[in-house]
Amino acid sequence: MFDNLSDKLDKALHVLKGHGQITEINVAETTKEVRRALLDADVNFKIAKEFTNRVKEKALGQNVLTTLQPGQLMVKIVKDELTQLMGGESEGINLSGNPSVILMTGLQGSGKTTFSGKLANFLKTKKSKKPLLVACDVYRPAAIDQLHVVGDQIGVPVYSDRENNDPVAIAQAGIAKAKAEGYNVVIIDTAGRLAVDEKMMAEISDIHKGIQPQETLFVVDSMTGQDAVNTAKAFNDILNFDGVILTKLDGDTRGGAAISIKSVVDKPIKFIGTGEKMEAIDVFYPSRMADRILGMGDVISLVERAQEQFDEEEARKIQKKIAKNKFGFDDFLSQIQQIKKMGNMKDLMGMIPGAGKALKGLDIDDDAFKHIEAIIYSMTPEERSTPSKLDASRKKRIAKGAGREVQEINQLLKQFDQMSKMMKMMQGGGGKKMMQMMGAMKGMK
Repeated sequence: MFDNLSDKLDKALHVLKGHGQITEINVAETTKEVRRALLDADVNFKIAKEFTNRVKEKALGQNVLTTLQPGQLMVKIVKDELTQLMGGESEGINLSGNPSVILMTGLQGSGKTTFSGKLANFLKTKKSKKPLLVACDVYRPAAIDQLHVVGDQIGVPVYSDRENNDPVAIAQAGIAKAKAEGYNVVIIDTAGRLAVDEKMMAEISDIHKGIQPQETLFVVDSMTGQDAVNTAKAFNDILNFDGVILTKLDGDTRGGAAISIKSVVDKPIKFIGTGEKMEAIDVFYPSRMADRILGMGDVISLVERAQEQFDEEEARKIQKKIAKNKFGFDDFLSQIQQIKKMGNMKDLMGMIPGAGKALKGLDIDDDAFKHIEAIIYSMTPEERSTPSKLDASRKKRIAKGAGREVQEINQLLKQFDQMSKMMKMMQGGGGKKMMQMMGAMKGMK
């Protein structure tokens, strides 16, 4: 997430390290590099210029009032200004309606349908809501099919009407169904459209007027950079939407959309998509995103994810097993599966302060877990519970069954032994345990 931008900002802010004091010359040099990094990330030129002007003004103004080193001061100022540029505070969605109606809009291919499912799953599992998905893309039968597949995947019903080609009527019928059957949230998935297509823009305006949603959300593919910001402005001029969703933040994102969009349309980013799984949705916190952009990690979000996935009762059972030296591969497998539910490994490692820089250039592959699982599944129950019984012939049989090399079995055993010792010494909550566990596992391929 934002790897190139993070690297360039780190180099820009490195200019002041070692300097005894802030001067107009070294501040000008630093802000010039910061501006260049922002422009390379496809941030709007005017926004980048105004941003660096504010940073420069604050750096020169605060210099005499702080005990921070010049480098530390500049990092703090850039972090604070990035936070403000992206919205300052996190803003939730309006769920005051009965039912609450959420209208999803955006370009084709921005990820609206998938994110509609993610949002429904989020509201169902974390907000105890009873959502209904409504398919209003009358142009692509595959879009209706996709929403039904997503709905089945998360256990949320989908309303559609393949015989009706009026999206306003379909949306209204979906809301009526929700009222009649006790659904308290309705998520309307609409067709993707270009801002220059007057007919399609008139249609989304008609849908908006016809259902009067509590929330209208504009879904943005974060990989499109400044183009996404320009499109958001065109949609906002017609719909006056309530917030932005940034999708595909797990990809090679330049960062321009996340940094610029709030300033251009004056609407908050409310959620971000960080992967393909239905659980890969996060509330957007500007300060946490600023930390990640500056390579400081996001420990709060990491611990929150850990607390959601790690079962307290299961943790107590494992603690007892560790204390009695009975921690086996079945327990190890359970821990891996809980970590997998938290998101992709690259995203998780990026939340650990300093990990992004330390792991730069390494291919952190989620498929590494598949190899580990295959090895464990190729063991007998006795071998899983008593790893010390794995002699050369057993290792050879397991390697053949898993389609791996014997040296990989040896590597896994070594990692397992290290983790068993580490977990025996650990104290504290699930989040701390999980982070240490991931650190021990990063060598597994």
